[in-house]
Amino acid sequence: MLAKKTSKNQLTLPKEVVKSFPDAEYFDVSVKERKIILMPVRITPADAALEGIRDKLEKLGVTEGVVDEAVKWARKKKRQSR
Repeated sequence: MLAKKTSKNQLTLPKEVVKSFPDAEYFDVSVKERKIILMPVRITPADAALEGIRDKLEKLGVTEGVVDEAVKWARKKKRQSR
């Protein structure tokens, strides 16, 4: 399949390629060994990702108190190893 670069440095992806990624709107573009690599990515707002993490912590039963204790434990171990 061919894709032509326009005067504005844009490419139109062939329909057959687009069909393989129906939900992809954005692609990460990189170059490796003189090849252009497109990787589909999903863009999510930062607060949405944070909310997902909070939900997972809640399901696991991790509370602020548990996190505070873990931080104290980790810092204590670090001081003892010096």
